[in-house]
Amino acid sequence: MGRHLDYIGRYGKLELESDDGERLSGRIGKALLDDWDLDIDDVRRQATLAATKGRKPPKLVHKLMFSMPPETPPDKVLGAVRNFAREEFWGQHRYAFALHTDEAHPHVHLVLKAVSEQGVRLNIKKVTLRHWRSEFARNLRLLGVEANATERAVRGETMKSKKDGIYRASQRGDSTYVRSQAEAVAAELLKGNTRVEPGKRTLIETRHQVETGWRSVANLLAKDGYRDLARDVERFVERMPAPKTDRELIAAGLMDRAREQRSRESQPVR
Repeated sequence: MGRHLDYIGRYGKLELESDDGERLSGRIGKALLDDWDLDIDDVRRQATLAATKGRKPPKLVHKLMFSMPPETPPDKVLGAVRNFAREEFWGQHRYAFALHTDEAHPHVHLVLKAVSEQGVRLNIKKVTLRHWRSEFARNLRLLGVEANATERAVRGETMKSKKDGIYRASQRGDSTYVRSQAEAVAAELLKGNTRVEPGKRTLIETRHQVETGWRSVANLLAKDGYRDLARDVERFVERMPAPKTDRELIAAGLMDRAREQRSRESQPVR
């Protein structure tokens, strides 16, 4: 966990901000964990015990990331996270965070102590994440940034965001995770036996629910006389891309590349 804190601080190159407002510099991961009274040896013992019983080991910390699209002022993103964390966690859970601007989308990594100062373990559920997204968006709006907490499925998106390390490696073109996925899909395509993933049915069911919801909104708008806005909603639904799993998206990309390669090879040499 100390290594992760050092990572989000880019190994001393970036400043971390703690829950007490202190600015921390240098490789301070281990020192911060000591300050949080995290007994690593005790956690390791608990992890070993959990493994023998087939359970997941307890978490020392939760790793959160708050991201916004390109062109969003980074200082506003940082300020929104600072205010959000103070409202949600201050005096209960210790935390530290750092702003990253080395990618197009400014984002903040926040490390949160899993057990509160009162000894209560934080269990993050879907409703918790929805509440946090909503509060982050609210704090952005208070700072003058247009933001909402619309979930990915409601926007018509199906592809999950990659973890930060995987995303950075894929941008450099040296992600072993992305490469292994592409190789597995390529092997399936060559054999002609691409399988239907179990999650496909869930994607389709979710999309059906989303489309039904949006069409209900369009009907209500039309009844209230907002016909132009209702038509905009209908067009939005019609333009939603078909729901695809990550493997289907990779397969489509590989086939597009293969077609482009065949097209280039068929061009006459001049």
